[in-house]
Amino acid sequence: MPIGTVKFFNVDKGYGFIAPDDGGNDSFVHITAVEQAGLGTLTQNQRVTYEIEADRRGKMSAVNLQQA
Repeated sequence: MPIGTVKFFNVDKGYGFIAPDDGGNDSFVHITAVEQAGLGTLTQNQRVTYEIEADRRGKMSAVNLQQA
């Protein structure tokens, strides 16, 4: 599972981005993935582990989030 740092998360819009530690592309994260992980929200610079999965539109996003 990749480990990364939350770049930003907009609670009002329900999405944000995670920067992976390995320096690859940032990962989109939706509020549904945050809620499914039992987290209320994400905060800037929070460390998380996650998996990358294609959503129903074929876009890649972070899922299975956990505190790192």
